[in-house]
Amino acid sequence: MGTAIVSVTARQVYTERGHPGVEATVVAENGGRGTAVCTAGVSVGMHEVEFAYDGGTKWRGKGVMRAVNAVNEIIAPALKGVNVAKQNDIDQVMLDIGKDKVGGNATAAVSAAALKAGAAALGIPLYQHIGGAGAVTLPVPGVGFLAGGDRYNSGLPPVNKPSHEFMCFGFPTFSEASYAAWELHTEFTDLMRKRYGVTRDSMRGGAGTPIAPGMTKSDREIWDLAVQTIAKLGYEGKVGLQIDCAAASYYHRDKQIYQGLFEPGQLTRDQMIARYEEMVRNYPFVILEDPLDEDDYEGHAILTRLLGIQITGDDLFTTNPARVKEGVAVGAANCVLLKVNQIGTISEALDMINLAYRNGYGVQPCSSRGEGADIADYSVGINAGTVRGSAIGPSGNRFLAIEAELGKRAQFVGKAGFKGGKNK
Repeated sequence: MGTAIVSVTARQVYTERGHPGVEATVVAENGGRGTAVCTAGVSVGMHEVEFAYDGGTKWRGKGVMRAVNAVNEIIAPALKGVNVAKQNDIDQVMLDIGKDKVGGNATAAVSAAALKAGAAALGIPLYQHIGGAGAVTLPVPGVGFLAGGDRYNSGLPPVNKPSHEFMCFGFPTFSEASYAAWELHTEFTDLMRKRYGVTRDSMRGGAGTPIAPGMTKSDREIWDLAVQTIAKLGYEGKVGLQIDCAAASYYHRDKQIYQGLFEPGQLTRDQMIARYEEMVRNYPFVILEDPLDEDDYEGHAILTRLLGIQITGDDLFTTNPARVKEGVAVGAANCVLLKVNQIGTISEALDMINLAYRNGYGVQPCSSRGEGADIADYSVGINAGTVRGSAIGPSGNRFLAIEAELGKRAQFVGKAGFKGGKNK
């Protein structure tokens, strides 16, 4: 039996994000099957591909049956008979139909499901289907320890950003980095409970989301506690901090000021840049993600030159080759966050990855849009240097399985996985 696609189906499912997502399943003639989910994230850049939503009052307008029906009624017939092992052909069929017609959530779910079905049909691991025999690198992982909320009664609507992670790099293997992440998360949770009364259950297994109004006066308190945690466990020089600033969520374009990011009050762009210089000077930050507004290429370029650490663009780039080209032209950031669901197909995401690598940028995969444990295969498949989270939990388990499967061929990239001269 061959590798021709025999069926493509979709349904609406619940997701960890609290709103519905599109789940697609692709099946090949020889039984190779892949299932993938696409959902929106917490911080959605205004340049991301447009999703198809149902509108109305049900699901607060975020139902995705329009996208589901588009998969079942439009995409499925068009893909029947296409070789599931040829990802570009699959994605081109959907691009010819038009993401604007079916929704980026429909194409992204089917594209990712087809990728998995292709690997299954060929009888090879997903990471090998993506990267071939050279896919052997395991990236520096992180573990979340605190995220967002109205931390200091700023009077602003609460935003579930910034989010913080411990990045575990100074270890010989991924498994040892994973254990360090577990220790750090466990110890930090204990310290949070003692200082602020935050319980282990409310920490939600590494997501780090609970922050009560007025809990802190400044995020410096959180950073101090993180540094204390690192020191207590003897991980100084082996663990750094990442922060997803999601600065666009705090930016007022009419006034050109940032309000309520890191502490109450307002800061101009120049003041934000000075703040970041002070942060990197006094705390072990190794990655800043989206530190300024999503259209501020110049500001990101200034920070990249000044700080000498990894500056990752998420809302800045939205996994879009055209936006990465804009950034490369001025030296904005030095790493791109990978979320397939921002652009709509695997092939377009791979084009972006190749563009980034050709220009000396890193690529940092992120599982926040429904990728789940598959993010491990994506990361190894593209030999990524760093990954968002993924040290523990389902994606951590998948990384550990890949490491064991690769055996002596597995290479944990360690500190070399970071971009930025100061990180070296």
